[in-house]
Amino acid sequence: MINKVSVRTLKKIKDNNEKFSMLTAYDYSTAKYLDAAGIDVVLIGDSLAMTALGYESTNCIGIDEMTIFTRAVAKGVQRAMVVTDMPFMSYTVDIPSALTNIGNMVKNGANAVKLEGCNDYIAKLIECTINMGVPVMGHIGFTPQSQNVIGGHIIQGKTEEAAEILLKQAKRLEKAGAFSIVLEMVPENVARVITQEISIPTISCGAGRYCDGFVMVCDDLFGKFDSFTPKFARKYGDMKTLITESAQRYIQDIKNGDYPNENEVY
Repeated sequence: MINKVSVRTLKKIKDNNEKFSMLTAYDYSTAKYLDAAGIDVVLIGDSLAMTALGYESTNCIGIDEMTIFTRAVAKGVQRAMVVTDMPFMSYTVDIPSALTNIGNMVKNGANAVKLEGCNDYIAKLIECTINMGVPVMGHIGFTPQSQNVIGGHIIQGKTEEAAEILLKQAKRLEKAGAFSIVLEMVPENVARVITQEISIPTISCGAGRYCDGFVMVCDDLFGKFDSFTPKFARKYGDMKTLITESAQRYIQDIKNGDYPNENEVY
Protein backbone atom coordinates (compact mmCIF):
# COMPACT_ATOMS: atom_id res chain seq x y z
CA MET A 1 0.00 0.00 0.00
CA ILE A 2 1.35 3.45 -0.99
CA ASN A 3 1.84 5.94 1.84
CA LYS A 4 0.23 9.16 0.58
CA VAL A 5 2.11 12.36 1.36
CA SER A 6 -0.03 14.48 3.65
CA VAL A 7 0.09 17.60 5.80
CA ARG A 8 1.45 15.44 8.60
CA THR A 9 4.17 14.03 6.35
CA LEU A 10 5.53 17.48 5.50
CA LYS A 11 5.36 18.63 9.13
CA LYS A 12 7.31 15.55 10.18
CA ILE A 13 9.96 16.27 7.53
CA LYS A 14 10.41 19.78 8.94
CA ASP A 15 10.53 18.53 12.53
CA ASN A 16 13.24 16.03 11.53
CA ASN A 17 15.29 18.80 9.88
CA GLU A 18 14.93 17.09 6.51
CA LYS A 19 13.91 18.51 3.11
CA PHE A 20 11.10 17.77 0.67
CA SER A 21 10.63 18.31 -3.07
CA MET A 22 7.87 20.03 -5.00
CA LEU A 23 7.42 20.40 -8.77
CA THR A 24 4.68 21.70 -11.01
CA ALA A 25 2.87 19.40 -13.43
CA TYR A 26 0.17 20.20 -15.95
CA ASP A 27 -0.77 16.86 -17.54
CA TYR A 28 -1.42 13.23 -16.68
CA SER A 29 1.79 11.65 -18.00
CA THR A 30 4.15 14.24 -16.48
CA ALA A 31 2.40 13.91 -13.13
CA LYS A 32 2.68 10.12 -13.34
CA TYR A 33 6.43 10.29 -14.00
CA LEU A 34 7.08 12.84 -11.24
CA ASP A 35 5.13 10.72 -8.78
CA ALA A 36 7.09 7.61 -9.78
CA ALA A 37 10.33 9.57 -9.38
CA GLY A 38 9.45 10.31 -5.77
CA ILE A 39 8.48 14.00 -5.86
CA ASP A 40 6.68 14.77 -2.59
CA VAL A 41 4.31 17.54 -3.71
CA VAL A 42 2.93 18.05 -7.22
CA LEU A 43 1.61 21.56 -7.85
CA ILE A 44 -0.79 22.43 -10.62
CA GLY A 45 0.72 25.89 -10.82
CA ASP A 46 -0.99 28.80 -12.52
CA SER A 47 2.38 29.16 -14.28
CA LEU A 48 0.78 26.84 -16.83
CA ALA A 49 -0.87 29.99 -18.16
CA MET A 50 2.46 30.82 -19.80
CA THR A 51 4.18 27.43 -20.17
CA ALA A 52 1.20 25.40 -21.42
CA LEU A 53 -1.28 27.93 -22.79
CA GLY A 54 0.94 30.72 -24.07
CA TYR A 55 -0.67 33.52 -22.06
CA GLU A 56 1.29 36.60 -21.04
CA SER A 57 0.86 36.15 -17.28
CA THR A 58 -0.76 33.99 -14.61
CA ASN A 59 -3.61 36.50 -14.39
CA CYS A 60 -4.96 35.31 -17.74
CA ILE A 61 -5.97 31.81 -16.67
CA GLY A 62 -9.41 31.07 -15.22
CA ILE A 63 -10.97 28.57 -12.85
CA ASP A 64 -12.42 26.38 -15.62
CA GLU A 65 -9.01 25.92 -17.23
CA MET A 66 -7.32 25.18 -13.90
CA THR A 67 -9.99 22.60 -13.16
CA ILE A 68 -9.22 20.70 -16.36
CA PHE A 69 -5.49 20.55 -15.57
CA THR A 70 -6.14 19.62 -11.94
CA ARG A 71 -8.27 16.68 -12.99
CA ALA A 72 -5.63 15.46 -15.44
CA VAL A 73 -2.73 15.73 -13.00
CA ALA A 74 -4.61 14.13 -10.12
CA LYS A 75 -5.30 11.03 -12.22
CA GLY A 76 -1.55 10.50 -12.64
CA VAL A 77 -0.60 10.79 -8.96
CA GLN A 78 -0.76 8.11 -6.29
CA ARG A 79 1.80 9.04 -3.62
CA ALA A 80 2.50 12.78 -3.87
CA MET A 81 0.31 15.47 -2.37
CA VAL A 82 -1.60 17.27 -5.13
CA VAL A 83 -1.90 21.03 -4.62
CA THR A 84 -3.72 23.39 -6.97
CA ASP A 85 -3.06 27.09 -7.40
CA MET A 86 -6.29 29.03 -7.10
CA PRO A 87 -6.15 31.37 -10.11
CA PHE A 88 -6.59 35.12 -10.24
CA MET A 89 -10.08 36.32 -9.19
CA SER A 90 -11.21 32.81 -8.22
CA TYR A 91 -10.92 33.43 -4.47
CA THR A 92 -10.73 37.18 -3.89
CA VAL A 93 -14.27 38.37 -4.76
CA ASP A 94 -16.04 36.95 -1.71
CA ILE A 95 -15.73 33.98 0.61
CA PRO A 96 -18.82 32.03 -0.57
CA SER A 97 -17.70 32.00 -4.21
CA ALA A 98 -14.12 31.28 -3.15
CA LEU A 99 -15.22 28.24 -1.13
CA THR A 100 -17.28 26.99 -4.06
CA ASN A 101 -14.27 27.24 -6.38
CA ILE A 102 -11.95 25.64 -3.82
CA GLY A 103 -14.39 22.80 -3.23
CA ASN A 104 -14.57 22.22 -6.98
CA MET A 105 -10.78 21.73 -7.11
CA VAL A 106 -10.98 19.10 -4.38
CA LYS A 107 -13.81 17.35 -6.21
CA ASN A 108 -11.50 17.17 -9.22
CA GLY A 109 -8.62 15.59 -7.32
CA ALA A 110 -6.69 18.27 -5.40
CA ASN A 111 -5.59 17.39 -1.88
CA ALA A 112 -4.96 21.05 -1.01
CA VAL A 113 -5.04 24.53 -2.54
CA LYS A 114 -2.54 27.41 -2.63
CA LEU A 115 -3.59 31.00 -2.01
CA GLU A 116 -1.40 34.03 -2.65
CA GLY A 117 -1.00 36.94 -0.27
CA CYS A 118 -1.76 37.76 3.34
CA ASN A 119 -4.38 40.20 4.60
CA ASP A 120 -7.53 40.08 6.76
CA TYR A 121 -9.58 38.56 3.96
CA ILE A 122 -7.04 35.84 3.10
CA ALA A 123 -6.63 34.92 6.77
CA LYS A 124 -10.39 34.58 7.15
CA LEU A 125 -10.65 32.57 3.92
CA ILE A 126 -7.95 30.17 5.12
CA GLU A 127 -9.89 29.57 8.33
CA CYS A 128 -13.11 28.96 6.39
CA THR A 129 -11.37 26.67 3.89
CA ILE A 130 -9.84 24.57 6.65
CA ASN A 131 -13.23 24.39 8.41
CA MET A 132 -14.56 23.03 5.11
CA GLY A 133 -11.91 20.29 5.29
CA VAL A 134 -9.38 21.56 2.76
CA PRO A 135 -5.71 22.20 3.66
CA VAL A 136 -4.26 25.53 2.52
CA MET A 137 -0.71 26.35 1.37
CA GLY A 138 0.17 30.02 1.72
CA HIS A 139 2.32 32.08 -0.65
CA ILE A 140 4.10 35.33 0.24
CA GLY A 141 7.06 37.35 -1.00
CA PHE A 142 6.71 37.92 -4.72
CA THR A 143 3.12 37.02 -5.55
CA PRO A 144 2.71 36.80 -9.36
CA GLN A 145 -1.01 37.54 -9.33
CA SER A 146 -0.21 40.95 -7.79
CA GLN A 147 2.70 41.79 -10.08
CA ASN A 148 0.91 44.81 -11.52
CA VAL A 149 0.71 46.31 -8.03
CA ILE A 150 4.23 45.23 -7.07
CA GLY A 151 5.64 46.64 -10.30
CA GLY A 152 7.08 43.53 -11.91
CA HIS A 153 9.24 40.57 -10.89
CA ILE A 154 10.92 42.23 -7.91
CA ILE A 155 12.69 40.59 -4.97
CA GLN A 156 10.71 41.09 -1.76
CA GLY A 157 11.97 41.58 1.80
CA LYS A 158 15.25 43.31 0.95
CA THR A 159 15.01 45.95 3.70
CA GLU A 160 14.72 45.31 7.42
CA GLU A 161 11.21 46.78 7.43
CA ALA A 162 10.11 44.66 4.47
CA ALA A 163 11.60 41.55 6.07
CA GLU A 164 9.65 42.24 9.25
CA ILE A 165 6.45 42.48 7.24
CA LEU A 166 7.13 39.09 5.62
CA LEU A 167 7.78 37.51 9.01
CA LYS A 168 4.53 38.93 10.38
CA GLN A 169 2.67 37.66 7.32
CA ALA A 170 4.15 34.19 7.74
CA LYS A 171 3.11 34.08 11.40
CA ARG A 172 -0.35 35.31 10.48
CA LEU A 173 -0.77 32.59 7.86
CA GLU A 174 0.41 30.01 10.36
CA LYS A 175 -2.10 31.26 12.94
CA ALA A 176 -4.88 31.16 10.34
CA GLY A 177 -4.11 27.47 9.80
CA ALA A 178 -1.98 27.25 6.65
CA PHE A 179 -0.03 23.98 6.63
CA SER A 180 2.94 25.43 4.69
CA ILE A 181 4.08 28.66 3.03
CA VAL A 182 5.81 29.29 -0.30
CA LEU A 183 8.41 32.06 -0.06
CA GLU A 184 9.04 33.43 -3.55
CA MET A 185 11.99 35.66 -4.52
CA VAL A 186 13.01 36.41 -0.93
CA PRO A 187 16.62 36.88 0.27
CA GLU A 188 17.75 33.62 1.81
CA ASN A 189 18.71 35.20 5.14
CA VAL A 190 15.12 36.44 5.48
CA ALA A 191 13.72 33.05 4.47
CA ARG A 192 16.02 31.40 7.00
CA VAL A 193 14.66 33.52 9.84
CA ILE A 194 11.06 32.89 8.79
CA THR A 195 11.73 29.14 8.59
CA GLN A 196 13.16 29.20 12.11
CA GLU A 197 10.37 31.36 13.54
CA ILE A 198 7.35 29.33 12.40
CA SER A 199 6.41 25.72 13.06
CA ILE A 200 4.96 24.94 9.62
CA PRO A 201 7.14 24.10 6.58
CA THR A 202 8.44 26.83 4.30
CA ILE A 203 9.00 26.21 0.60
CA SER A 204 11.70 28.03 -1.32
CA CYS A 205 10.83 29.42 -4.73
CA GLY A 206 13.96 31.47 -5.22
CA ALA A 207 14.26 31.96 -1.46
CA GLY A 208 17.61 30.28 -0.90
CA ARG A 209 18.83 27.14 0.80
CA TYR A 210 17.33 27.21 4.28
CA CYS A 211 13.65 26.47 3.68
CA ASP A 212 12.11 23.07 4.43
CA GLY A 213 11.07 22.37 0.84
CA PHE A 214 11.90 23.55 -2.66
CA VAL A 215 9.74 24.13 -5.72
CA MET A 216 10.44 24.69 -9.40
CA VAL A 217 8.37 24.95 -12.56
CA CYS A 218 8.78 21.61 -14.33
CA ASP A 219 9.28 23.22 -17.74
CA ASP A 220 12.27 25.14 -16.35
CA LEU A 221 13.74 22.01 -14.78
CA PHE A 222 13.20 19.98 -17.99
CA GLY A 223 14.63 22.71 -20.23
CA LYS A 224 11.40 22.92 -22.19
CA PHE A 225 10.27 26.54 -21.67
CA ASP A 226 12.79 29.14 -22.85
CA SER A 227 10.86 32.43 -22.99
CA PHE A 228 11.97 33.32 -19.47
CA THR A 229 14.12 31.50 -16.93
CA PRO A 230 14.47 32.89 -13.38
CA LYS A 231 17.87 32.95 -11.69
CA PHE A 232 16.94 30.21 -9.21
CA ALA A 233 15.73 27.74 -11.86
CA ARG A 234 18.30 25.01 -12.47
CA LYS A 235 18.06 23.23 -15.82
CA TYR A 236 18.29 19.44 -15.42
CA GLY A 237 17.34 18.52 -18.97
CA ASP A 238 17.12 19.86 -22.51
CA MET A 239 13.66 18.93 -23.74
CA LYS A 240 13.61 21.82 -26.18
CA THR A 241 16.49 20.25 -28.13
CA LEU A 242 15.08 16.73 -27.72
CA ILE A 243 11.68 17.74 -29.11
CA THR A 244 13.12 19.82 -31.94
CA GLU A 245 15.64 17.18 -33.04
CA SER A 246 13.11 14.36 -32.79
CA ALA A 247 10.68 16.30 -35.01
CA GLN A 248 13.47 17.05 -37.49
CA ARG A 249 14.47 13.36 -37.68
CA TYR A 250 10.80 12.46 -38.23
CA ILE A 251 10.56 14.96 -41.09
CA GLN A 252 13.75 13.61 -42.63
CA ASP A 253 12.59 9.98 -42.40
CA ILE A 254 9.35 10.90 -44.16
CA LYS A 255 11.22 12.68 -46.94
CA ASN A 256 13.64 9.73 -47.32
CA GLY A 257 10.83 7.19 -47.42
CA ASP A 258 12.11 5.54 -44.24
CA TYR A 259 8.92 6.17 -42.27
CA PRO A 260 6.88 4.10 -42.00
CA ASN A 261 9.05 1.04 -42.56
CA GLU A 262 8.04 -2.60 -43.00
CA ASN A 263 7.64 -3.15 -39.25
CA GLU A 264 5.34 -0.13 -38.86
CA VAL A 265 2.56 -1.02 -41.32
CA TYR A 266 -0.41 -3.38 -41.11
